[in-house]
Amino acid sequence: MATTACAATTTTTTSTTFSSAAFLPRLPAKSARFSAPQLPRSFSPSSLQLSAPRRFSQLQVRSSSEDTSGAVDGAELFTDLKGKWDAVENKTTVILYGGGAIVAVWFSSVIVGAINSVPLLPKIMELIGLGYTGWFVYRYLLFKSSRKELVTDIEALKKKIAGTE
Repeated sequence: MATTACAATTTTTTSTTFSSAAFLPRLPAKSARFSAPQLPRSFSPSSLQLSAPRRFSQLQVRSSSEDTSGAVDGAELFTDLKGKWDAVENKTTVILYGGGAIVAVWFSSVIVGAINSVPLLPKIMELIGLGYTGWFVYRYLLFKSSRKELVTDIEALKKKIAGTE
């Protein structure tokens, strides 16, 4: 009888512990000092030798520091930007357009945040986006002739934006 009562008490205590564990953070049983994890005593770096298959032993990558075409010098970049800024005639217009672009991005993020706060609207917008993506793939990407049409449309738009048309 005594063991039954003790088991019932343990069960009750355990269920209480589980219910409170969901709300309280678990505190460390030891000191609050953190230490690196300890490796087993039988561990040695030589035990981690991995044998690579022969087909990978033939693939070797060599690096060279001779090619510096991808490196960008900070001073050169700054002087280039300064030269381009000095070449701009109407600086106030450029500043206004840049400021307007920043305000437009901020305003669009506010609009998207407001749309996301409406309960069912984000899922409807996702469905609309998926439908449009499916239509675009079917209309422009599925067939070779429609891909060519898309390329010519993009080239015409590029010429229109650049003003060469």
